[in-house]
Amino acid sequence: MQMQAAVMHGYQQPLRIEEVPVPEIGASEILVKVAAAGMCRSDYQLVDGYFKEAFPLDFPYIPGHEIAGYVQELGSGVPATVGYAEGDLVVINPSWGDGTCRQCHEGNEQLCSGNGRWVGFGPPGGFAEYIAVEARHAIRVSAAGAESPEILAPMTDAGLTPYRGLRKLRDAGKLGADRTVGVTGIGGLGSYAVQYAGLLGGGATVVALDRTDSKLDLAVENGADHGINTRDKSAEAVQDELESLTGRRTIDAILDCTGAEAAISMDFDVLGPEGALVSVGLMSESVEHRLFPLVGTELSYLGSFWGNHNDLVEVLALADAGLIKHNVTKVGLQDVNENLEALGHGDVIGRQVIVFE
Repeated sequence: MQMQAAVMHGYQQPLRIEEVPVPEIGASEILVKVAAAGMCRSDYQLVDGYFKEAFPLDFPYIPGHEIAGYVQELGSGVPATVGYAEGDLVVINPSWGDGTCRQCHEGNEQLCSGNGRWVGFGPPGGFAEYIAVEARHAIRVSAAGAESPEILAPMTDAGLTPYRGLRKLRDAGKLGADRTVGVTGIGGLGSYAVQYAGLLGGGATVVALDRTDSKLDLAVENGADHGINTRDKSAEAVQDELESLTGRRTIDAILDCTGAEAAISMDFDVLGPEGALVSVGLMSESVEHRLFPLVGTELSYLGSFWGNHNDLVEVLALADAGLIKHNVTKVGLQDVNENLEALGHGDVIGRQVIVFE
């Protein structure tokens, strides 16, 4: 049996739409008929070679890590306790730890220090009509959620990653009614992040920072109190706008969804004493900041990578409760290359999702 897939044959080469064999499943696996696969900037970076040292690939290779689809077949060893059957819609938890290391035992398989893998960055991904996955990595969604797989697929990264980052800021005591929380970069992740800032912020004022007015408009539609365009502006100019909008020149907590060196430098410059910055974006390869302000004002800088199983269950519950707005554009598999290019250039608002009819 054959299926259509978007296939990598090397770095910095367009994906090819090809007919390839449908994967065979093992005893502990399920075969999922992909209904929707979100397109992330990291997919563009994978093709461009950004991850070739961290995640070396054997070509040909099928990318795609934001996946929702229907259970087509269950392996002979899949226990009934998984709670789903053929025909059910599931989302795929993309982080596949080996289950043996301390991180996995703590439930953080996305940080596996053993033999961890990440679908779409090693195991074949979801830019294909079918995917094989271990049954334990699939999460069944509600009947209401099953009506819109194109909304649920992005929750496995665009919706999941900023949620974990905002939880870190909340758990560090950096949010609250007398605080300001910033979200830098209103792309796929940032459009969800401003919503989590409102949901988890304890009444904090939410400020979106981006270089594009249309993305800032989206942030305000999604719940941000204010938006500031940072394009070609100094930190002092941004602080002037902050003061005009909030009465304060600094921000207490920032979730950076860009990973761009210039953006992170700006983030540090506008953090107030005891401020915290959490990075989830991965645009640049390194960042720099002056040491004395970091030490002298007791700033915190944290990394946050993806999310774990329980994080994903929580964001799916928020979505099921109607507490999250989704900004999704459906596209076809045949248009994958032009849409990846648009992602690479920062031209996409919200999330583009490949749908399989």
